[in-house]
Amino acid sequence: MARAAADPSLRIARYRGFVAQTLSRFEEAVEAYAFVIARMPNDVDSLNNLGNARSAVGDLEGALSALERAVALDPAAAPTRLNLALTYRAAGRMAEAEAALRNAARDFPQDPRPLHELYILLKEQARHELALEALEAAADRDPDDMGMQLKLAIEYGILMETDKAEQAYLRVLANRPQEALAYLGLAIHYEHHNRGDELAPLLERAAANAIDAGTRAFLAALDHRRADRFQEALDCLERVPAEIEPERTAHLRAMVLDRLGRADEAFHWIEETGRLHAGHESAPLSRAAQLRAQVRGEIGRMQSDWARGWTPDPAFTEADPVFLLGFPRSGTTLLDTILMGHPDTMVLEEKPALNAVEDAIGGMEALAAMDEGAVRAARAHYFAEVERYGAAPAGRMLIDKSPLYLYKVPLIRRLFPQARIILALRHPCDVLLSCLMSNFRLNRAMSNFLRLEDAADFYDASFAHWERAQALLGVPTRSVVYERLVQDVEAEVRPLFDWLGLSWTAEALDHRRTARERGLITTASYSQVTEPIYQRAAGRWHRYRDHLSSIFPVIAPWAKKFGYEL
Repeated sequence: MARAAADPSLRIARYRGFVAQTLSRFEEAVEAYAFVIARMPNDVDSLNNLGNARSAVGDLEGALSALERAVALDPAAAPTRLNLALTYRAAGRMAEAEAALRNAARDFPQDPRPLHELYILLKEQARHELALEALEAAADRDPDDMGMQLKLAIEYGILMETDKAEQAYLRVLANRPQEALAYLGLAIHYEHHNRGDELAPLLERAAANAIDAGTRAFLAALDHRRADRFQEALDCLERVPAEIEPERTAHLRAMVLDRLGRADEAFHWIEETGRLHAGHESAPLSRAAQLRAQVRGEIGRMQSDWARGWTPDPAFTEADPVFLLGFPRSGTTLLDTILMGHPDTMVLEEKPALNAVEDAIGGMEALAAMDEGAVRAARAHYFAEVERYGAAPAGRMLIDKSPLYLYKVPLIRRLFPQARIILALRHPCDVLLSCLMSNFRLNRAMSNFLRLEDAADFYDASFAHWERAQALLGVPTRSVVYERLVQDVEAEVRPLFDWLGLSWTAEALDHRRTARERGLITTASYSQVTEPIYQRAAGRWHRYRDHLSSIFPVIAPWAKKFGYEL
């Protein structure tokens, strides 16, 4: 610093700070830029650089002090505005970071960077819809940035904007034909959209563009699995590197081994899939445990005096929904597809309409205190949510299918006193095995299926909640048993239609036609529901008996209650 101190122009000090920062010697950069600012307090560029250097050494308050001064002196400096916003985020001052990014996006209408950083900020806060809006706006400002287009495709897929996801992936491939991630994303899109016949052409396109062998092996494995070429699929999976879609690859390996009858190996990969998912940064195991604790806590609060304290049911003009529920993987997707095939029904499939209402009113704790006005407002909110999802019944019977409404019976009964429930039942061992074998999205409910013991505990808690609520509230219910459904679908469905007051129509039994017409299937049954009804999954648990035996003490009472044997 001696030569810098002797230079009255401060050029040497500035250059020293720049070189030190370039070499990641941030302590020296701080010293150099602080020297400049002590002598020239309004040097905006040096204030900006000092803020960045201080941030790099962990002095976030010092960084903010420098950057705020720089912005105050020159609010038209877009990079400084962005640096200030990012430092607010690093300091945990999220509201200020968001405001700074939104203001920068407004003041620099051609610059995509503030909007892209806003997307990252909102994504970190799980504000997914707003994050997507920010990313869309950023991509509009720079439509040639294929990195943003790829992120758009992924985000559209997460939010089930399937047509937009596909178009974004195709834009990436048109402009960057060797982008392996776009091939992977598009393949998974085709898989979930029941468009398996497009996997082979996609694989040919990947080969023509010299996509790496590992990616092509993954695509080929998907194609072979869809065509029931299970050994060929397994051979391809052996060539997929560990860094390519590790969770999906492990899951696919488990499914293929199961179909090859290699149960012990399949269960190893089932557990490995769960282990990989359990390491996600969102702490899924912790969130799963919190939900189980919540469900069990609600059971304790459901006492007779609690239910007797409710205000009388108001009279309503609109018909109450029918709710289709049951533990996941109990055949609800097959059943809702059959119900979709009836012209007088409208099925709402696993949309969080009721969850939105529950959050708005304050959960189960609020039910006893609701007066007539509150109940009417909550019902109106529910039907508004239904309409938002494009499922307004318009004179048809609304069937709200969401398996884990199993522990929302008090809410259903409070808002819809004339509601009826279809309860899907299946052998508990087959249910839990299938849950473990399903590659669910890691929300707090589905995170219970990463480990066998958690899945069994969740099953026990969910049905204990169901039993307690039914004992208190007695919502009219009809059970549909999976094993009987796949044995003789008409014999199981016709009485259900009679109970619902639906006329009999044999066309509803053509579930494959209905599944093809519905397009995207958002549940874990997307690949099965387009197949002919099969019985191979009924009793599959026997092949895994030794692996499941540790949970028998938990599920034995439920198996007996539902008429099953272990």
